[in-house]
Amino acid sequence: MSTPFSAAIIGGSVGGLAAAIELRDQLGADVKVYERSAGEMQARGAGVVMQREVDALLNRIGVQTREVCVELHERVGLALDGRYSVNSAPQLMTAWDILYKRLRAHLGDACYHSDSRLIGLDQSSVNVTARFANDHAAQSDLLVGADGVNSVTRQLLQGYEARSAYTGYVAWRGLEKESDLPDELVAALKDRFTSYMNPGMQMLCYLVPGADGETTPGQRRVNWVWYVNTPTDDLDRFVMGQTSRRYRSFLPASDVTDTTKRVIHELADRSLPHLFRALVHESAIFMQPVQDVAAQPRVHGRSLLIGDAAGTVRPHTAAGTSKAFGDAALLAEALTGWTADDPMPEERLERWNMARTMDLEVTAIRGHRLAKGSGLGQADQLSFPKELRLKGKAQ
Repeated sequence: MSTPFSAAIIGGSVGGLAAAIELRDQLGADVKVYERSAGEMQARGAGVVMQREVDALLNRIGVQTREVCVELHERVGLALDGRYSVNSAPQLMTAWDILYKRLRAHLGDACYHSDSRLIGLDQSSVNVTARFANDHAAQSDLLVGADGVNSVTRQLLQGYEARSAYTGYVAWRGLEKESDLPDELVAALKDRFTSYMNPGMQMLCYLVPGADGETTPGQRRVNWVWYVNTPTDDLDRFVMGQTSRRYRSFLPASDVTDTTKRVIHELADRSLPHLFRALVHESAIFMQPVQDVAAQPRVHGRSLLIGDAAGTVRPHTAAGTSKAFGDAALLAEALTGWTADDPMPEERLERWNMARTMDLEVTAIRGHRLAKGSGLGQADQLSFPKELRLKGKAQ
């Protein structure tokens, strides 16, 4: 049976997988995914709030949403002195690695190519050729750039780098098995979305499924994120790993220096309620600088951008994953009925571009307002005491 068109997907994270599945399953396209990482991808996003776009794709590939989620029942707001407030707030939570494994299993291995770092693009009126650092070249009728906030696809298509802008704060994170944490800590956190806010910082915590999708109590994981205002000079020290590698957008737990761990532990002791102080000390911490990329043009002839490659939203919106999934689903809708022998459906793609860009910009504005409401990214709300910043030099 012939396929209507071939598509190369640049970026093998969940957004790229969603695009490949939508184009293959909905339209019958011949898809191939190219991921720059050579080994297993790390769970950079950790916890994910279940949104309708994610739920819809999971259901289409035969995954029942509650099979891959932990259900929360309450929202708890902590105060520094130990007081707290409780409100009923049912919500479903999953994790980046759970989504990745389910999508990857559905897509299959035959069309997924690791260790494929994009270095060049050649585009004509009838096809696109992607060139990779491993000397491989792939020609396709369509190319989709889903390679994230620092997208190489975007840079090659536009002829310049639309660099991500550091927002003035970072997200320290932890993702721990609940069985590895003290019982009293887990008891205080389970079934709840727990948070603490103070000008210049915000910490959130909730449970997600275990690494293999387990949702049984005792087999799940505790996921937390701690947003902290951090001057650029301190960021430059923190992103230098103990292996002397300088990270751009993700510092893995395995490469956090002892000095950084000590500084973050001291900051937790000074700044957080007891429950969250204990959690930080019990965790293998990792970090992501919060970065902004303004909305970018999505349509470049036969090459298209989706997800963070087309623009970012702040993590407070809980919309990063759902935004990429929505891009993919509506792109498949815009390409319905198109074949490689036809001219590109430019009007439909432009409508897709305008609709998705409008959605992105509205969500981005909401994210900026949420950050501002917590004093995040504001220079007059610094969270690092001077003496800790001076101790925080990377080793």
